[in-house]
Parts: sequence; C-alpha cells; structure tokens
Amino acid sequence: MNAQVNTFTPLPCTEPGKSGAPPRPGASQDNQVKISFQGVSKTYGGRGRSGNRTLALDRMDVDIKAAEIVTVLGPTGCGKSSTLNLIAGFEQTSTGSLLIDGKPIDGPGPDRAVVFQQPSLFPWLTVMENITLGVKCRGVPKDTYEPRAQMLLREVGLSGFEKHYPYQLSGGMQQRVQIARALISEPKVLLLDEPFGALDYQTRILMQELLLQLWQEHKPTIFFITHDVSEAIFVADRVLVMSHRPGRIKLAVNVDADKPRNADFLSTPEFISLQRDLLHAVQEEVHANKNRPPMAKAA
Repeated sequence: MNAQVNTFTPLPCTEPGKSGAPPRPGASQDNQVKISFQGVSKTYGGRGRSGNRTLALDRMDVDIKAAEIVTVLGPTGCGKSSTLNLIAGFEQTSTGSLLIDGKPIDGPGPDRAVVFQQPSLFPWLTVMENITLGVKCRGVPKDTYEPRAQMLLREVGLSGFEKHYPYQLSGGMQQRVQIARALISEPKVLLLDEPFGALDYQTRILMQELLLQLWQEHKPTIFFITHDVSEAIFVADRVLVMSHRPGRIKLAVNVDADKPRNADFLSTPEFISLQRDLLHAVQEEVHANKNRPPMAKAA
C-alpha cells in the first residue's frame, strides 16, 4: 500500500479577510466545497437569572470538500458535537455563516443524515421497518425504497435479517442498521457522532472498514467525530484537531493513503508517526483545558 502522510504545522491565527492574510484555517484548495464554516461562533446560555453565557465555538473557519471524509478530534467540551449539530441543522450559529453548496443551513434536511453512538432504533420495528421508516413517512413509493433497502442490507452484511428486531442483534449489527437507515435517503452529507465508540475493538475495525467500503459505493461527504486517534486516521482524508474551549481548528492534517484501507495500514510507519503527532496535539489541548470549569452543552 502506498501511503504518504503530510506533516502538520500549527495553523495561523490571522483573521480571514484582512489584507495579506493567509488562507483560512482548514480551507479547501478545491473549488467543490460542500460545507463551509465562515467565522462561525456558537454561544449557549444568556437567559434566566444568572445570564451566564458559554462560548462553545469561536470564529471557526473550515471548508470541507464534496465526498471528503473529515474526522474531528479534540478534548471533551471543545465543541465537536456542537459543530455536528450545526451542520445537521439541529442548532443555529450565533454569528458567522455556515453553508452547504453555498447556501445557508436553515434546519434539518434529507440531504444530511446522522448516525449517533447509541443505536436509536425503534424496538417494536423490524430491521427493514427501521431502515425504511423515514423514506416511507416522506411518501417515497414502496417500489422505490424497498429495492434500495435490500441493496443496503446486502452492503452492510445483513441480508436475511430483514424481519429481526433490534433486541435480536448485536451492537455492531444495530449500528449497521443505523448506517443503512442513514444511507437509504441518499444523503449528500453523512454525520457520524462517535458511531463506533460503544463497540469492542475488533468490531470497531470491521465497522471502520465497512464505512470505507460504503463510501466507495456512495461517495457522501463524511463528518466524523471521534475520541480515538487511530480511528480518526484510519477512515480520514483529513483530520481536524480542535482546541480547548472555545473551539477553533488548531490543526488540519491530510492522510494521503489509498482507500479502502485494512488493518495492515495500522502498522505502517506513516500511520504510527501520524498517530504519535496527533496524540501529542490532542494531549496539549487536554492539559490546557483541565483546569477550566466544566462546560454545558458542548461535547
């Protein structure tokens, strides 16, 4: 396997838009930008008797290309989940612009799908019913969604489990159902919030390989939050490291290795070197954050 990993350097703090400023941190050099954060800040609180406000994200600037896989690392409370919620349309920015295909995000939409850490399957529905519920509720004809559901079941290795219920499945199988459910609407953006965090190590590797195989088939833009440095490198085209609160993009690191990848990639010198450097970068932010008070609502 040919694998070349770019070394990283701290990103400049110069604000975009000023004369002589370098490109925005994390900015894509490709014209096909799918998601663009432009000076995005997110503040929580400010109501009630105390009026306390917490700045979760501060002037965040990053571009994500179409069909790019971006993984995000950072200490607890740095705003990773807040960032995902903004892309999903679950929350709104406080200041700045967040664009998809050049248009502001004004709420959730079928062009984006989310997979969470804990399987959010309906226990009274079968595997097939869980996968197809969303498209069925949107009025998609059965003869359109059912063949696609069968195809996705084959792709995630669950053919023959159509009539099983969630309690009859392992944790890894339930996550496969979640991913199939996310992909059935053919989203252009797939948002993953620590989707494999509750799985054992062997199952995690299998799920990471499956994710890359599905990406090869469907080519969505993927925004993937994780606390696992190895996982972040294994699946990514680019790894972003966020600073401690308030969250900014501290580092943006390219992973130039062929996809799909397998477990052999984990033992390459390039992988090991990048793992060491990213661990150091994350630990710096953890130590910088450890004496700060706990933060509400930002993960």
